Amino acid sequence: MATPGDNAVQDAAAPRRRRYRVHHLAQAKEQGTKITMLTAYDALTAAVFDAAGIDLLLVGDSIGNTMHGHTTTLPVTVDDMIPAARAVAGAAPHALVVVDLPFGSYEAGPEQALGTAVRLMKETGAAAVKLEGGRTVAAQIRAITDAGIPVFGHLGFTPQSEHALGGHRVQGRGDDAAEALCADALAVQEAGAVAVVLEMTTVEVAARATEILRIPTIGIGAGAVTDGQVLVWTDMAGMTDWTPKFARRFAELGTALRQAAEDYASEVRAGTFPDAAHSFES
Repeated sequence: MATPGDNAVQDAAAPRRRRYRVHHLAQAKEQGTKITMLTAYDALTAAVFDAAGIDLLLVGDSIGNTMHGHTTTLPVTVDDMIPAARAVAGAAPHALVVVDLPFGSYEAGPEQALGTAVRLMKETGAAAVKLEGGRTVAAQIRAITDAGIPVFGHLGFTPQSEHALGGHRVQGRGDDAAEALCADALAVQEAGAVAVVLEMTTVEVAARATEILRIPTIGIGAGAVTDGQVLVWTDMAGMTDWTPKFARRFAELGTALRQAAEDYASEVRAGTFPDAAHSFES
């Protein structure tokens, strides 16, 4: 029986668009089709990105930096993630919605990780979860996967470990580091992950990981050699004054939004808004 999200019609004349599911990741890897992914934290942006045809929406713990005003992702809690993920999943009938397991919600072991993943899936409507780490979290990935929950891995620069990594540093430089990252990638795959994010790695190690893995790699600051790309949407859309080196600004929405707010304030102060066209009469 078809579900409401499957094959939803965009309009009467448009072709039917299928919901993006886990098996489409494997198909994309096999066919060489690039996978598109953006973060989303609310229903409005999720609906826009879903309508734009983005394959995957990540409700990332980057919500701490982008929406909550934290300087790192570390303060983000499961309770922070749930309403955001619920909003995104409810507004995106086509994209595959992935939600992050925040810092402190899975490191204690498989039982904790599974409990967090189950809660996120039950309370949000997301289709998959993501957690950071390689061989050290393989048991957690296996436990979640064995419960029927798709898992995305995350290697390279892992923001939840930024203090241990010495800050925002490119990962995979040097033979030993490259070998360790590839070993982590293989461990994540063998534990059952359906894809892995590679963040801020050298192009060479990203290319090697993409070559040796059966599952797709999704890069962010890993060059064009990966099977797909993800960006934090506020970086992609130019919402802030500064963006990372690896993030191209495809628009300048921050400037446009500020100008709109300035124009609004100016007209309110001048008494020109609201005018007759925006008022009601008896």
